[in-house]
Formats: sequence, structure tokens, C-alpha cells
Amino acid sequence: MPEERKVTVACTQFSCSWDKEANLAKAEKLVRDAATAGANIILLQELFETPYFCQDQKQELFELARPFEGNPVLQRFADLAKELQVALPISYFERANNSFFNSLAVFDADGSCAGRYRKSHIPDGCGYQEKFYFNPGDTGFQTFQTRFAKIGVAICWDQWFPEAARCMALMGAEVLFYPTAIGSEPQDPTLNSYPHWTRVMCGHAGANLVPLVASNRIGEEKADSGKITFYGGSFIAGPTGEIKAQIGKKTEGEFIDLTPERKEAFATATFDLEAIRWQRASWGLFRDRRPDLYGPILTLDGSSGKRSGAI
Repeated sequence: MPEERKVTVACTQFSCSWDKEANLAKAEKLVRDAATAGANIILLQELFETPYFCQDQKQELFELARPFEGNPVLQRFADLAKELQVALPISYFERANNSFFNSLAVFDADGSCAGRYRKSHIPDGCGYQEKFYFNPGDTGFQTFQTRFAKIGVAICWDQWFPEAARCMALMGAEVLFYPTAIGSEPQDPTLNSYPHWTRVMCGHAGANLVPLVASNRIGEEKADSGKITFYGGSFIAGPTGEIKAQIGKKTEGEFIDLTPERKEAFATATFDLEAIRWQRASWGLFRDRRPDLYGPILTLDGSSGKRSGAI
């Protein structure tokens, strides 16, 4: 049997206000609490420094963006990662000259930056008007080598696209992380996307035989155009798509609990990455792939890039 190589991961969730320091203090406390509980890699939610400001299109909100270099929030969490000897993927609103990105920096347990990612898929819908604020990311999907594991990190809307998870898995990601901001749909208050959201990501875990961590915010956030109630429900999925931990739930189970807890908390799960690596190899998911047949996925209309002159 292969030698064990265990890692403990944590998801977190909390509410955000326009008191930025209070938001950062909540995030730091949850990181500290999760680290005390034994977590090695701890995921905070998307854009946690402020409320989710993308509900409205407001020019003045571009002032929230800051460059990567000299960003005091990033430095704070880099220092925290070093102090606690944990890895932290940190979401932030990035300004790069005349461009703006929904970005993430991964800080390793020594406080160094293992790399950066810019959100690839940018949504544009009622209450989620991100195309006003963010350029499409130009980094491509990536993996980041940390002290504890090679990880793949994508951001919120990215999680709806199986191509993103598969690309990161092909690049060697041993755990997938998705910081998120998702809740009610302003155009249809009766729509509950939580079950759909969780099933899709459990599918990513099972299809690639890798654990997956999702952290979502909680609380009602009001804007000029309406409001969103973020439903939390942050969870950790195992490599076959099973639920290993869900915030507020005492026991693990095969399926997600469809009544997510909306409280500020964290949850942890431990995985033996070496055992999962051998499980993934023996199952044959990557052995039996046929990239030569997947041409349609490289086009918008599934045409395999072949164009006919016939009408």
C-alpha cells in the first residue's frame, strides 16, 4: 500500500457589510479557528472584503479595486498564512492599469505567493452584473503547488463549467477549490439554485476523482436594484462526489442536505491524497480519455471547427 499523504481542508462562510475591517476580522477569525482545528488549506469566500457589489452598475465602485503589488489585504493574509503555517487562496478585486479582474492569490504556508488566477467566466444577469466590472481573466486555468498539495482554484461562475474542473485535474490538481457568492435570484424569488449548485460541483469531484471545497457567503445584501439572500451551505465533497462535510451538519452523507445552514462557521475534512491518486489511476478515467474526439468542445456551436460552404 502507498504511504499515506494526508491533508485537511476547510470551507468557511460569513456575512459581509460595508465595514471592511469587520469583514476582514471575521475572515481572519475563521482562518484561525480552522487552523486550530487542524486545517492545512483554508478557503474563504469570493470578494469577502466588501458586500457583493455587482448587483448594480456603479462607476464609483471601481474605486474598490487595488493592484496586486502593495495590496494591504493580500499582505495581511500572506502574513497570516505564514504565522499559522497554512495555505490560503484569497479572492480580491484587482486593478491592473486600465483593466479590472475578479482575481485570486494563493499564499503558501511560508507566506509566499504560489501564484495568481483571474476569473475566466464572467456572468451577466439580474443581480450578478459582473461584466460591468471585470475583464475576462487572461491567466487560463492553473494549478498551484503548496506545501500540502497541488491545488486548482477557480471562482464562482467558473464552477458551472465542467471544462474548468477537468483542465485543472489534467494539470495535476489534487484538490479543487471554489470561492463563491451565490444566493437568491432577484428576477425569481421562488428559484432555489442551491441543490443545482451543489450537485454540479459534486459532479466535478466525482468525474475527476478529486476532493472539492466550496465556500459561499451568507446574509441578505441590499442594493439599489434589489437584494440577494446568500444561502451559504458551504461544503466539502469527496473524490466520488460524496459529501464529506457541510457547514452546520453533524454527519457526512451521500447527498447534500437541501436545507443549508446560514451561520458563520467552518467545516473540515481530511483526505489521503496518495490513496486517492491510486484510486484515480485504477479507475481509468484519465487512461480512457479520447482527446482526439473532443473537437466540438473547442467551438461555440459544437461544429468541431469544420465549416461547410453548403447552405
